[in-house]
Amino acid sequence: MDKNPPGLYNRGSGGVAMRLGIFSDVHANIEAMSAVMEAYKSEGVDEYYCLGDVVGYGASPNECSDLVRETAEVTILGNHDAAVAGRMDYSYYYEAARQALDFHANILSEQNHEWLKTLPYKHELECGVHLCHGSPLRLEEFEYIFAPEQARECLQIWDELGDITLIGHSHLCKVFKLLPGEVEELPAQDFQLEDGAKYIVSVGSVGQPRDYDNRASYTTFDVETRTFSFRRVEYDIESAASKIFQSKLERNFGHRLFIGV
Repeated sequence: MDKNPPGLYNRGSGGVAMRLGIFSDVHANIEAMSAVMEAYKSEGVDEYYCLGDVVGYGASPNECSDLVRETAEVTILGNHDAAVAGRMDYSYYYEAARQALDFHANILSEQNHEWLKTLPYKHELECGVHLCHGSPLRLEEFEYIFAPEQARECLQIWDELGDITLIGHSHLCKVFKLLPGEVEELPAQDFQLEDGAKYIVSVGSVGQPRDYDNRASYTTFDVETRTFSFRRVEYDIESAASKIFQSKLERNFGHRLFIGV
């Protein structure tokens, strides 16, 4: 069943699920997205959330949009989603990326186009989990957070931050622990939230990892134990890359899948 039927996009459940599945940056890679959904079956997930960039780069924008729409309680607007939906100027993107966005805009179904046009920049859950694509500081700018200096800028909105803010955009797995006036980068591994601290966590990428690990990245958060977990799963890279090579997309978008960069 479509979780986002016309008029009810991103409705959410209204309650608090025990275990959340959070993923980002699918980038039209249906092989990776399918592998992630299969892997989630063993995680006991109650609700799924997507942090954006369902489209861009890959060869299967409609298939991925359909699957995410059917699966995620809420999908956040990513910069590639915004570009394809006509919600931002992407004339300054490099040529191959612009061509991919134009290509996706031309082949997306009307229903998927309309869905992208409705996606929010941010969503807050009752359990203290905040969701956005890039930095929560200036949501519509889609700024990166991949270093402590960038996370430190968020201290100025300390009172507005959730207990944990989950983001995508960088395609990297990163954890930043925030205290008033202090930011510490932690290893990207399973951890439990500490009282008095706030966290900004980059969940990595399903469809185009860039940390030299070519496996698809996905994550979970247990609301009861306040435990966040990183996960990786192998997928059929050969098939995903082959579709890119056979399309009008830049061949490097396929090559980079093999090395995870």
